[in-house]
Amino acid sequence: MSAGTLLKVRDLRGWYGESQALHDMAFEVGKGEVVTLLGRNGAGKTTTLRAIMGLLRKRSGEISFAGENLIDRMPEHIARRGIAYCPEERGIFASLTVEENLMLPPVVAEGGMALDDIYELFPNIAERRRSPGTKLSGGEQQMLAIGRILRTGATLLLLDEPTEGLAPVIVQQIGVVIRKLKERGFTVLLVEQNVRFAARLANRHYVVEHGQVIDRLEAADVAGSLDRIQNYLKV
Repeated sequence: MSAGTLLKVRDLRGWYGESQALHDMAFEVGKGEVVTLLGRNGAGKTTTLRAIMGLLRKRSGEISFAGENLIDRMPEHIARRGIAYCPEERGIFASLTVEENLMLPPVVAEGGMALDDIYELFPNIAERRRSPGTKLSGGEQQMLAIGRILRTGATLLLLDEPTEGLAPVIVQQIGVVIRKLKERGFTVLLVEQNVRFAARLANRHYVVEHGQVIDRLEAADVAGSLDRIQNYLKV
C-alpha cells in the first residue's frame, strides 16, 4: 500500500448465492480524498460498498483499510475500525424524531462530530430536529442519513447515490456538505451516476461495469472525457 493510501481493494470478488457480482474489483482511496465509482445500474457499485462493509458475506480478495485486510471481518468489526455506510435507501426510522435518529448509532472512535456541529452542517434538519422521520422530505432524509454516520467517529464514509431523486438545489447542498467533510479530513468513497455532480467533488473516478473497474480518470481528465464517460453510462 502506497503512502497515504487508506483503502486498497484488490482482486475483490463477490457473490449473491451462486451468482458472481464482482469480478476482480481493484482501486485505491487515499486519506482525505473523495473517490467516485461511476457506472450503470447493476454494474456492481453498491455491491462493492456492501462488500467493503462486510454486508456481502460471500467474498474473496483484499480489502485493506489502514493496513488491515478486512476480507474475513464481520460488519461490526469493520464499523469499529472506522468505516461507515450510508445506503441508498437511507434507512431512516419513521417512528423516531430527527434527533433520535441522529443519536441512534453508537460512537465507535474518537473524532466523531458533535450534534451541534452536525446541525451547523445541515441547517435544514436542525429546524426539524423534533420532527418524526415520516415528516421529512427526500432531501432532508438524505441529509439525516449522512449526518447520522458523522457522530460515529468513522474516518471513511461510503455514500451510495446520495443525490438520487433529489431536486437540483438539494443536490447542490449535498455537494457543499461533501466538500466541507473533505476539508475536515474525512475520506469519501462515493457511488454516483450524476457525472457532473461527481466531477466537481472527486479526486479520481473509477468506471465500473460487470463488477469490475474498466477505466480510471483523474479529476483533471474529466472535462475532456465527458463524452467517453457518458457513453459508459448509457443504458
